Amino acid sequence: MPASAVGVCAPCLRRPVGQDPCGTARDRARRKRVALPGDGCQAARVSENEPRTSSDVSALFDARGRLIAIPRKAARRQQLLVHLAHTLFEPGRSYSEREVNDALRTVHEDYPALRRYLIEARLLARTRDGGSYHRV
Repeated sequence: MPASAVGVCAPCLRRPVGQDPCGTARDRARRKRVALPGDGCQAARVSENEPRTSSDVSALFDARGRLIAIPRKAARRQQLLVHLAHTLFEPGRSYSEREVNDALRTVHEDYPALRRYLIEARLLARTRDGGSYHRV
């Protein structure tokens, strides 16, 4: 279960109402409790100092800074692409295809898909011959 899910844990979802060992759904949501792997119904609190927002893409990366998976949902993928464009590419600079590939390869092994998504989202632009790229 993702750490950003609020107020539920997998074992409790399978139980009838009234047999929820974590407390009521309202209480879990109020306390911002989330299930952690291996916890069963013992949910942990999310720190109040670290709010999770829909634009927070840090959950998509592992501890080494590599992308776990390219999101399937278009809105979430767009958030990721904006993040990648702003962190990997400088505005006004021209990049060769090799430089773009090397930058994206540091994040995920499917760098051609990321490059294609960045171009389709108009966050990167390329020349007709595909030899030069720049951030839009």
